[in-house]
Amino acid sequence: MSCYEKLQALGISLPAVATPAAAYVMYAQTGNTVFLSGHIAKKDGQVWVGQLGRDMQTEEGKQAARAVAIDLLATLQAACGGDLTRVARIVKLTSLVNSTSEFTEHHLVTNGASELLAEVFGEAGKHARAAFGVAQLPLGSCVEIEMIVEIR
Repeated sequence: MSCYEKLQALGISLPAVATPAAAYVMYAQTGNTVFLSGHIAKKDGQVWVGQLGRDMQTEEGKQAARAVAIDLLATLQAACGGDLTRVARIVKLTSLVNSTSEFTEHHLVTNGASELLAEVFGEAGKHARAAFGVAQLPLGSCVEIEMIVEIR
């Protein structure tokens, strides 16, 4: 099953590619490696505001991370000239979770993105990653994730 068939089976339609909110580009490519800028969580087209451990719990944060992964896939598709079948491997995710100092389940929040990428790309979607808790993210977003991808 192709990545597009998997997306369809999951009921996922990729959104329009986001535009940069500051002085950066959404992705940069060197050789066969694409670096995707951090994407913040959105819900119903708006910034998904919240802090894990204060007004959000792990499961909602996981849903937010999954939403970020969908936006990352839209940007990745643009980086691949409109063809996600060019993805050779998702190499690494870096996840920033807006959280209280007591919250310790950043890794479980980030699973929302990691699990989706593995569903869509199979073995090629399994990646290295880091998940951090931070005191605040741009616009009050609950999660921000960046991604490194090898393409063909």
